[in-house]
Amino acid sequence: MTCEMASGRILSRGLTRMVAAPWNYVAGKRCDPCDASHNMKVVEPASGQLLCEVPVSGQKEVAHAVAAAKEVFPCWSKLSCRERGRKLLEASRIIRENLEDISKLEVRDTGKPIWEARVDIESCADALEYYGGVAGAIVGQHVPLSGGSFAMVQRQPLGVIGGIGAWNFPLQTCVWKVAPALACGNTFVYKPSQFTPVTAVTLGEVFKEAGVPDGVYNVIQGEGETGAFLCSHPDVAKLSFTGSVPTGVKVMATGAQGIKAVTLELGGKSPLIIFEDADMKNAIKATLMANFLSQGQVCSNGTRVFVQKSIFKEFVKQLVDATNKLKIGNPFAEDTTVGATIHEDHAKKVLGYISTAKEEGATLLCGGERIMLEGELSGGYYLSPAVLVDCKDDMTVVKEEVFGSIASILEFDTEEEAIQRANKTDFGLAGAVFTKDIQRGHRVANSIEAGTVWINTYNLYPTELPFGGYKHSGVGRENGMAVIDFFTQTRTVYVEMGDVDCGPLYQE
Repeated sequence: MTCEMASGRILSRGLTRMVAAPWNYVAGKRCDPCDASHNMKVVEPASGQLLCEVPVSGQKEVAHAVAAAKEVFPCWSKLSCRERGRKLLEASRIIRENLEDISKLEVRDTGKPIWEARVDIESCADALEYYGGVAGAIVGQHVPLSGGSFAMVQRQPLGVIGGIGAWNFPLQTCVWKVAPALACGNTFVYKPSQFTPVTAVTLGEVFKEAGVPDGVYNVIQGEGETGAFLCSHPDVAKLSFTGSVPTGVKVMATGAQGIKAVTLELGGKSPLIIFEDADMKNAIKATLMANFLSQGQVCSNGTRVFVQKSIFKEFVKQLVDATNKLKIGNPFAEDTTVGATIHEDHAKKVLGYISTAKEEGATLLCGGERIMLEGELSGGYYLSPAVLVDCKDDMTVVKEEVFGSIASILEFDTEEEAIQRANKTDFGLAGAVFTKDIQRGHRVANSIEAGTVWINTYNLYPTELPFGGYKHSGVGRENGMAVIDFFTQTRTVYVEMGDVDCGPLYQE
């Protein structure tokens, strides 16, 4: 698989064969690392076959990418905000123009259905468009003071940003970091997940075509050690990480050693609370979105579904019926609703949660099995979405982040009980409440300890709104105008218009 720029269009070729290409992107071009110790084998989720072999970058290559970003920083940061914004807007246009090709690359990388990939790539164009549009509003303050004196509070970029992304939304998690960082005048070195290395490099070619200077955005491929080299590099001013809590702890600890700013978007075990007066059809649709989107591999998923006792049986019946209608199959087929799990080990981990749940007393009503497809897809791990009942709050599947298509359905009686149980977790990424009582909706939403709470919907992330978690779900925010504070620092310049007032320290 290769991608090249021609006449303003990305041409993706060889989509049905093994990938073989330089996979780093440094100083405006694809390149092999200068110090690769070995190649990592990347498996295509849909087929279970080898997708590509990618050289793993070592410390020298990380230093090379950081140096490229550092070298171009003075030039990029001194452009006006509007000039930077125009280039991001152009990048957004190029992505929209090539949306189908890039979406196909994302399917090869992740195994998710093509319609989902289109939504993800469209959201990347949205983010670049949004931050390209608001770039001109990234300004400081003028503060009048007594005696005609005044101060300027200048908003300055941080420098070189080190980003590490996740495999469930490879390009989206990248762009959510890169778009606001570049709008603020920073430069970037990004390490994709070792499981999904493809589209981050394509983004570099998009930026080049959009006129972004070489070195502003760089990609280094590798595994955990590569990420550790990036996190500890002294010229990296800030770290932005999306992934698991254990790895997030390591990133934060490394950042602390270098006094680096850190943003963490980590895991979740989000509650979805459905009251007896909820619109049943919408509640079912939201539960499908909150549990089975991207094969359940979504950090904000509402995997603890609390249903009020009076509607529990009817809700479960309709949910099982809807779940059984989901079509498992070829991710490139337009009618497929469930694609492939990212890789074999993760699929076995998800199935292990189901086995443990049954051992602990839960009842499996549907799904929870590997579905064998035929032909070229026979090596992929396709799991049928599972619905569990007879669940208790202390069960492993209810307490831990599964990151797979398992919906745990729990009964509750009262509003107070639902809130208390919803908040009984170390996570706090998201949550939702379904009710026709607007007062109850606001009351419950304001009581849930989470960074995002939906009322009568689920898993929507407009770029305009900040996203991030409470508690172990993360530090800092992505998206919205709130993210500007996490990619800039302020400098106060005080201008004295009169004589220095030092009290009795100075005598004539």
